[in-house]
Amino acid sequence: MADESTGMGSESGSARVDAWIWSVRLTKTRAIAATACRAGHVRVNGERAKPAQSVRAGDEVRLYHAGRERIVVVKRPVSKRVGPPVAAECLIDNSPPPPTPVEAAVVGTRDRGAGRPTKRERREIDSLRAR
Repeated sequence: MADESTGMGSESGSARVDAWIWSVRLTKTRAIAATACRAGHVRVNGERAKPAQSVRAGDEVRLYHAGRERIVVVKRPVSKRVGPPVAAECLIDNSPPPPTPVEAAVVGTRDRGAGRPTKRERREIDSLRAR
C-alpha cells in the first residue's frame, strides 16, 4: 500500500536521485535536477550520480547548484514533490552557510567591452585578490 501524501510506497525504500532532489525542493524543476546529475554536479556517497540512481535513507547527497554546494543526508526517500514542512523532515542539511553578499561579490570583474586593464588597475585587482 502506498502512502499518497508523501509519495513513498511502503514496499519501496528508495527513489530516483533526480526525483528526490526535486521532491525535497533542492531544485526548482526535475529537469534541472536531471541536468545537474548528467553534468556531474550531484554525488551520492562520494560517487557521481546518474539521474536514475537510487537513493536510500542514510545516503549522503552533494549537489552543486546556484553557486553553492548543498550537502544533505536522506532521512526518507520520496518521489513526489512535497510541501516545505514535509521536505524538511525528509533530509538532514549539513551544508555550509550561504556566503554573505560581501563574500559572494566577484572581485576583479570588469565590464564587458572595457578592454584590458591598465597597469595600475591590474595592481589594484591583484591586491584585492591577495586578501
